[in-house]
Amino acid sequence: MTTLADIRPSKDEHGENFPVASWLVATRHRAPILAFYKFVRAADDIADHPTLSEADKFKLLDQLEAALLGRHDLEAGAGMQLHRALSERGLPTRHALDLLTAFRMDVTKRRYRDWDDLIHYCSYSAMPVGRFVLDVHGESRATWPANDTLCAALQVINHLQDCRADYQNLDRVYIPLDALQRAGASVESLAAEKASPALLRGIREVAARNELLVREAESFSQQIRDLRLALEVSIIQGVAGRLNRTLQQRDPLSDRVHLKKPAYAGVGILAVARGLMLRAGRKPLPARTAQDLPQDR
Repeated sequence: MTTLADIRPSKDEHGENFPVASWLVATRHRAPILAFYKFVRAADDIADHPTLSEADKFKLLDQLEAALLGRHDLEAGAGMQLHRALSERGLPTRHALDLLTAFRMDVTKRRYRDWDDLIHYCSYSAMPVGRFVLDVHGESRATWPANDTLCAALQVINHLQDCRADYQNLDRVYIPLDALQRAGASVESLAAEKASPALLRGIREVAARNELLVREAESFSQQIRDLRLALEVSIIQGVAGRLNRTLQQRDPLSDRVHLKKPAYAGVGILAVARGLMLRAGRKPLPARTAQDLPQDR
């Protein structure tokens, strides 16, 4: 049987769509955030493993949880590393345990009935990540509603970006089935090299609904007391808005719907400038539309 030690990270924090403990985050906060990221990456790689049986995936996730709770002797593992990081800072295990719930869902749940079903999944798969970062910074839990909105939006963006790969490689479809049905699209159409008009309608319906979440979260960065974290959140909000607009304009099955470095930098610089001006009580720079920034062609 494959062991926890056999699971190798599929990528690191630099390969994510959104910044993870970037230079904007104070040095004293980076270690627990990176320990949390490595724990999440290990759990994700277990749930997505191409050859492990469902039973073995559950066993490994149980071992990861045992290590997180200090009940396992795998000293070098991601679970024990996070256990130590949490203990040193007096932080709760709740957020990591919530994420394990999502990864256990991933092992067997391959379809989502409707938008509410998908957001319920996001409440375990995405919202705890932002909540953990807020706890590390000692932020008020009054920020959690805005955090949850933004984190759900980011998760939906990732699902739409990767909809073809998720279906082909994992037989998972995160696009709500009722949205596909309204558009007249089938789950099987996700395997095509290019989205059909019906599938594009379904994807864009979900992206349009997600746009409401992105907009609802616009005040989040202003609720955060820590300036450096607020600026990082501003960047994440800017990238989310840009990507969600892209998903309403392009075909994620055949077109690039990830940001290249020049576009990412442009969005980030603008977001930091707006964030600083808002915190200074000054009128922010006008928001740019997608065509004003470098394009990913």
